[in-house]
Amino acid sequence: MAVNILDYPFDADLILQKKRAIKRELRAKENLLPKKIAIMSGVTVGVMQDILEIYLLANGIAPEFYQGQYGLFYENLCFDDGSLAQFAPDVIYIHTSMRNLKAMPVPGDTAEEAEKLAQAEANRFLQAAKAGLALGCPVILNNFELPPYRVMGNAEATNPGGHVRFVRRVNEILAQAADETPNLYLNDLCYLQAQHGMDAFSDQTAWYAYKYPCALDQIPYLAQSVANIIKSLLGRNKKALALDLDNTLWGGIIGDDGPEGITMGMETPAGMAYAEFQQYLKELSALGVLLNVDSKNEEANAVAGFERADSVLKKDDFVCFKANWEPKSHNLVAMAKEINIFPDSFVFIDDNPAEREIIRQQVPGVAVPDLGAPEEYIHSIDRSGYFEVTNLSADDQKRVAMYKQNAARAEMQASFGDYSEYLRSLEMRGEFGHFDNAHAERITQLINKSNQFNLTTRRYTAAEIETLIDDPNYVTLYARLVDKFGDNGIIANVIGHVAGDVMDIDLWVMSCRVLKRDLEKAMFDKLVEDAQAKGVKVIRGHYYPTAKNLLVKDFYATIGFVLKSEDEAGNKEYEFVIPADYQPQCDVMETLRVN
Repeated sequence: MAVNILDYPFDADLILQKKRAIKRELRAKENLLPKKIAIMSGVTVGVMQDILEIYLLANGIAPEFYQGQYGLFYENLCFDDGSLAQFAPDVIYIHTSMRNLKAMPVPGDTAEEAEKLAQAEANRFLQAAKAGLALGCPVILNNFELPPYRVMGNAEATNPGGHVRFVRRVNEILAQAADETPNLYLNDLCYLQAQHGMDAFSDQTAWYAYKYPCALDQIPYLAQSVANIIKSLLGRNKKALALDLDNTLWGGIIGDDGPEGITMGMETPAGMAYAEFQQYLKELSALGVLLNVDSKNEEANAVAGFERADSVLKKDDFVCFKANWEPKSHNLVAMAKEINIFPDSFVFIDDNPAEREIIRQQVPGVAVPDLGAPEEYIHSIDRSGYFEVTNLSADDQKRVAMYKQNAARAEMQASFGDYSEYLRSLEMRGEFGHFDNAHAERITQLINKSNQFNLTTRRYTAAEIETLIDDPNYVTLYARLVDKFGDNGIIANVIGHVAGDVMDIDLWVMSCRVLKRDLEKAMFDKLVEDAQAKGVKVIRGHYYPTAKNLLVKDFYATIGFVLKSEDEAGNKEYEFVIPADYQPQCDVMETLRVN
């Protein structure tokens, strides 16, 4: 399949050669998410747009492009003639390179003079970025690759007039600005150059002949990097890892060699490679990536491996632990069901090529990177960008603990015969508030990541959410759920648009972590309260089907709505007439308002 061509490590020349055929195949996929991408030009866009389209399609995103005039990124953004605003981009990418830096210091300039130049140059790019942000969408800005030559040799890194030192300083200013500016993201062109080597990346012929920022065969890597940011912003990251054990997390076969005979720790080169890989996985877990074991092993043997003192990972680091003799494809599907995510949210890591091929064939959508030697395992995952971080919320960092708490809840449920009694035993408290600036980041993130409980599949930018906060024509609600096992964080959002005495629910999303906990009923109770306060008598609900939201196709009917229409595509419109004596539907949790 063409899509395998895009897996890391990929053949850049082959991608360039077959780009039209790859694009045709990927465009034929179903349920692509349409998005408008504006590319503002400092350097030639050309092939970059073609390959970026391929990588976005591979991540389920169908882009429509707007291309700024060559070299006029600043003018097109800061002095828009109206065409960019009319295009209404979902994302803006400013495609620039070190060649777009205009005022560089010269040998003999003082540190103060060089700093003024650095601030002025950085501000020029930031002004363009902020003009893009004013259109209400995320902006991706390149930082700068290092100069391909050094007039002063090594002194370029230390002399105030050195271009190497200058570029590094401009990059630091941009990094600080991106850290402090919501919706501004840096594409690390400087890292890409270092990763592939200056001579290979910064091909002067490509610049002189075509005004490309890098060699032609480096463009797929640049496009992949930008696509990783965009797909992360749109909630298309992977969420979980399914990990083999023998010769994957340690060297050797634990069932044959015993826990003391396997290779790990810092005593041997191979052991160091496995230890570093485990440390890398532990750091991913700290970001909210869910670690799971999928191994053909006796469970007692598998657990013993993690009990060694020099094992970085411990059994408690895993959400699901399936060490048995079932097919790994069956285990992975079972894990997805237990965690309540889709199988295509997984990355499968196994040293055995036969096991990898079985997963590719039997569980479509799972990412299955090829693995080389143990010292290359990290690269295989890291360079693929499965878990690209754009917004790291407190809830992300607590995600692993939240899923473990869900497992404890499921275990407790098994001891109850009556489901309502089980829910009451959780001692739940639902906290409900209107959208506010303090929670806008998490609200936006949840909207763009939720696929299963998502009735209309609408997506919102942070800027769009901010405009709703004080808009009297909208009812907004977020919900947090706390129980005796822990705090689930903000896990549901509703947006309702009021016109006269009718309110249309434009969006209703909820995290899969809290499905079947009656939070949706409690949220509807609060929504009715807010609607009545605005004089609303009728609430309309809309359902637009996708491959992933079939779970909620009849949701409105379960909370008292009446189906008014349904078209051939399965789009439905419901209506709820608010009775004067409306009675709350949720009676299994305490509820309170927080604003």
